[in-house]
Amino acid sequence: MINIKLNVNGKDYSLEIEEDKRLIDVLREDLRFTGVKEGCSEGECGACSVIMDGRIVNSCLVMAVQANGSSIVTVEGLVKDGELDPVQRAFIEKGATQCGYCTPGFIMAARAFLNRAKDPTREEIREAISGNLCRCTGYNKIVDAIEEAYRYEKGI
Repeated sequence: MINIKLNVNGKDYSLEIEEDKRLIDVLREDLRFTGVKEGCSEGECGACSVIMDGRIVNSCLVMAVQANGSSIVTVEGLVKDGELDPVQRAFIEKGATQCGYCTPGFIMAARAFLNRAKDPTREEIREAISGNLCRCTGYNKIVDAIEEAYRYEKGI
């Protein structure tokens, strides 16, 4: 067993875990952040995407010990004072969800992208979400939602 410290969604946690435990398992099983989904366990689908120290990562590929001392944001952490993040709101308003399984990962990828984007094009948005797979939709509504979230944030 090993001790690690994480800041998840603004709250500090100190955990004793097995050395071979993945970040996704700590988030889902130990901390109950079940918005993080496991789709492929190989880093191919993006359902497990979280923002770790400001960058998007597949939590199924990160060992929890590698995340020791890190700041992590899950989809649950985007809600502030009961208000949805602009990306979450846009996904709802634009109908960018189907079954919803992949949605948290797309939202996290979009949030990480918009945190650094300056006047993004549809091509740049598609590139930003290229690590996320959806089996239910053709991605157009997802791209529309990300464009809308950008407009919300810029007051356009």
